[in-house]
Amino acid sequence: WKGRSAARKLFKEMRPRAVIGFGGYPALPGLLAGLSLYLPCLIHEQNAVLGRTNRYLAPRVRAIATSFRRIRRMEGSWQRRAHFVGNPVRPEVLAARDIPFDENAARLKLLVTGGSQGAAVLNRVVPAAVRLLPAAVRANLDITHQGRDEDREEMLAAYHDAGIEPTIAAYFPDLPAEMASSHIVIARSGASTVAELAMMGRPSILVPLPIATDDHQADNAAALVAAGGAQMIRQQDFTPEQLAEALTGWLTDRKGLGEAAAAARAAGHPEAAIRLANLVIATGLIA
Repeated sequence: WKGRSAARKLFKEMRPRAVIGFGGYPALPGLLAGLSLYLPCLIHEQNAVLGRTNRYLAPRVRAIATSFRRIRRMEGSWQRRAHFVGNPVRPEVLAARDIPFDENAARLKLLVTGGSQGAAVLNRVVPAAVRLLPAAVRANLDITHQGRDEDREEMLAAYHDAGIEPTIAAYFPDLPAEMASSHIVIARSGASTVAELAMMGRPSILVPLPIATDDHQADNAAALVAAGGAQMIRQQDFTPEQLAEALTGWLTDRKGLGEAAAAARAAGHPEAAIRLANLVIATGLIA
């Protein structure tokens, strides 16, 4: 309520013509302030499941923009105000869409990224899975792994046992460039990650975060799997053997890998930001 009061004061000074929220608890005070001042309000849902903040706001706003065509926990009465626009991405991600996918490259690159803090399960399972790959596959494989510093030595030892000299860092200053130069990405399935993989057209093996609210990361991943651009492995099933099988299928089938890349790219929506802006205008939020 303190945030709502602060936002009301700020809005009276700024005189905004519309208020748009993108979900999560930081959006709530601003939207409550906008609604209390009778300002035109709209929400955007990044995930394939309507989040708790957006569920609370949905009956109150003029329009609901979505990143996915099918949204779980969207009440029937809200459907009339729901509009699919896609998930806007950063300019550098949009630019990477023009980088072609080369399934015939002499060496294939595997990128592992577990989010800003890394993911301990990826650090443990991926090196062990790589060790199970056929020797001929490992001989032509480069690996870039975003892993926490405390796991670095153990990860290096496991990769060295597999005959791999990886690039390991806790942080990459230009992750979109790393993704664009990869042939397979192993990652969590947050909304931004899924949108970026689709925008760039990069095949992925997605491991949804099991503690994500309403299991929304599984829904995000399922959408890209249904499009043909990803494989999903639940964390409880994420074993070295399961991952090695999934990787081998793509790494030994260049044509199939290229088809997965094309399917992922077809699921991208480069016009998402424009669609969202047009929705603001079309629904009368800005005259």
